[in-house]
Amino acid sequence: MDVVDTPTPELQTMSLGLYDLVHFALMAAGFSLLAYFLYSWASREEVGRRYRPAVYAGLCLAAVATVSYLVLFLKWDTGFDLQDGLYRPNAEARFTGSTRYPDWAVTVPLLTVELLAVCSLAGSRARNLRASAMAAAFLMILTGYLGAQVVADGRDRTALVVWGLVSTAFFAYLCVALIGAVRASLPHMGREAAVSLRNATIVLLSSFGVYPLVYAIPVFVDVTPAWSATVQVAYSTADVIAKVGFGLLVHKVAVLRTAEDVRAGVDTHPEPVWVSNVHESDGVLPELDRVSSSAAATLRGGHDHHGHDHHGRDHHHDEPGHDGAHGATRQAPDPG
Repeated sequence: MDVVDTPTPELQTMSLGLYDLVHFALMAAGFSLLAYFLYSWASREEVGRRYRPAVYAGLCLAAVATVSYLVLFLKWDTGFDLQDGLYRPNAEARFTGSTRYPDWAVTVPLLTVELLAVCSLAGSRARNLRASAMAAAFLMILTGYLGAQVVADGRDRTALVVWGLVSTAFFAYLCVALIGAVRASLPHMGREAAVSLRNATIVLLSSFGVYPLVYAIPVFVDVTPAWSATVQVAYSTADVIAKVGFGLLVHKVAVLRTAEDVRAGVDTHPEPVWVSNVHESDGVLPELDRVSSSAAATLRGGHDHHGHDHHGRDHHHDEPGHDGAHGATRQAPDPG
């Protein structure tokens, strides 16, 4: 057993500048994740039903990550005492590292769900791949946690290497599985959506690569206060890229694929679809004669199935399915 005799990264004495740098990184990451959550919530109806699981996964992981960063910020704020011009760690400081792993154990599997939800896989193939990817993502985090935090408090180089290699094996499987799913999906979507999906995959897997690099620091060098601050800043930056940057790209893919489905007549969407101020598709309502009378009345804006309101007046000229001054939304054509 090769035990490192320097303090863990979380228990390093920090200078004023390094402490403030980490303070800034944690706050900026937390605000970014909160903004992403609010944006995803406000724009969730832009995405068609087929791809809405990607939005739900993004909302869940953004909520979890935002709460996690709130805890991290509070632990960083209370975990150090200012003495003689230096911030010295107390018992709370340990949680500035260990708190991240429960966050990742939830959010990293959700990232795989978010990506696969906009791919073209379906049925049992999609379910099996989603289950295996989520399991691999969780085990990747768990095994890394054992090496970095549990065995000898993360100071045993042998344990760091062994558990790091096990975690890397799960990461390798995850890369193969996700890249395979994306490659199989690209021919089934338009060029713009395909480019965005490819970019989202690159962003996700590239940001994942930051974590093992930071994890390996104690294996090769003694951790110093500067390295400790670098670890916190790198993790925070990678979290924003992996969750916010990736999530925005996935959202774009979902909106583009929604428009593609509407144009192809395989799905409906109640509002016109716009991406970067480009009109991708018109709004299309379901066929009203194939839904219940109450649902039809709701879609018609309170009119009954025959196009009359409760006072018997005819309002056909105002229905969404008819062209007119408000004709941005139309009714899906009868395929028969």
